[in-house]
Amino acid sequence: MASPVSALFFLVTARWCLQVAHAGRQVFDVMDLGAFADGETDDSKAFMRAWVKACASPGRPSIVVPQGVYRLHPVVFRGPCKGYMELRLSGVLRAPDDLAAFRGSHEWVNFDGVDGLLVTGGGTFDGRGASSWHLNECPRNPNCKPLPVSIKLGRVRNVTITGVTSLDSKFFHVIIIGSQDVAIHRVTIRAPRDSPNTDGVHIQGSSNVRITDTAIATGDDCVSVGPGSADITVSGVSCGPGHGISVGSLGRHPGEEDVRGLRVSNCTLAGTANGVRIKTWRGGLRPGSVVSGLVFEDIVMRKVRNPIIIDQDYCPYSSTSCRHESAQLPSVVRISDVKFKNIRGVSATQVAVKLSCSGAIPCHGLELRDIELRYIKRGVATESRCANVAGGIAGGTLLPPSCI
Repeated sequence: MASPVSALFFLVTARWCLQVAHAGRQVFDVMDLGAFADGETDDSKAFMRAWVKACASPGRPSIVVPQGVYRLHPVVFRGPCKGYMELRLSGVLRAPDDLAAFRGSHEWVNFDGVDGLLVTGGGTFDGRGASSWHLNECPRNPNCKPLPVSIKLGRVRNVTITGVTSLDSKFFHVIIIGSQDVAIHRVTIRAPRDSPNTDGVHIQGSSNVRITDTAIATGDDCVSVGPGSADITVSGVSCGPGHGISVGSLGRHPGEEDVRGLRVSNCTLAGTANGVRIKTWRGGLRPGSVVSGLVFEDIVMRKVRNPIIIDQDYCPYSSTSCRHESAQLPSVVRISDVKFKNIRGVSATQVAVKLSCSGAIPCHGLELRDIELRYIKRGVATESRCANVAGGIAGGTLLPPSCI
């Protein structure tokens, strides 16, 4: 039996070893800072206390969110911070149902100006979107007020989100804007098929963004790549239901920045309204933006409508906005150097390849190679249709036959 002195020595030694192990790595548990985790009490202040303390700590501070349900009102986790931040989320963060809680806020959880962040832990961001989707006017009104985004990464660098779930956002699940060096890896994003504008990940004004090995099922685009995006990688993504993986929409606003350098590969789309898509609005002011250097390859389509589509006549509204004089003019967005390679599977529409380019600025440098898309109805061949395509390259197996 150990003596009291030996026991004391052991405890002191163990505590010293623990301190050494965590040197430069302070841990801030939200439960220690006032969180209730009962799903009813507003825990926002406890989370902000944890963030402020961690952000002021050098090294690699960690904010720990144990299992439980945390009601969280809109928060801004602001940088810059002294160290590389970690948010280890094991519990469920629950957004308010009432939109009144978002007055003055366009996002629920906003990471702003942070350089160095890891969000992980197996937990869930529950956006509670079902309480608000019926209030969303954006599918009908081009001048609508968007509902709040679940997670915003704004002006951040060196950020990784991995091993967490985003559930039922009120609007977009994740938006990445004005940021560099962002990785979304092994994330699950879910919302019902009929939930409006619940895009999985939207990228805009950002570079070197990687979305990998992620499962996305929503009521809108699984991934949407907006103006000012460069060097974007989408790989190993399963998409569906949803509207597919899209570039755009582009060309709606004057002065939009170009989209350059996108690779979408090793993805599977199932039951989506589109497959891989580029969409630009009709009309617009010259000079328009440029879309260039895109590769879509090694993609499987499972009962997908419009598996390959360029739509430069995009206007989703049936109201007068689509009949306005400017909306009757051709798109001024210039599309070039786009490759579709090794795309195979089953099309839910007979037209499996639709390349509808601008009458003012035809598409240049398109390539179709090793395309094998069969129609869901046996005995009926798939078709391809092209408009305003100024040359291109077609080779390998081509089903349907190429129209370029």
